[in-house]
Amino acid sequence: MNKPDLTFPELMFVVGTRAALGAGLGLLLSTKLNDSQRKLLGLTLVFVGAVTTIPAVMAVTRTMREHGKASDAE
Repeated sequence: MNKPDLTFPELMFVVGTRAALGAGLGLLLSTKLNDSQRKLLGLTLVFVGAVTTIPAVMAVTRTMREHGKASDAE
């Protein structure tokens, strides 16, 4: 199995997208805010997390592909 060789900024980007998605889902399920605040903030975080997942997946697959090509050449 290929392991992605991510730079620190790429790794933090992936972690940040997962955190935004998780925080958004948590807010949608929480009861600390009133309904309209909770829904707006939760949906915003879920949207940001979902949209930023696309470049995160592209970065991971790119590094896995590059790492695979480098190991094939050896």
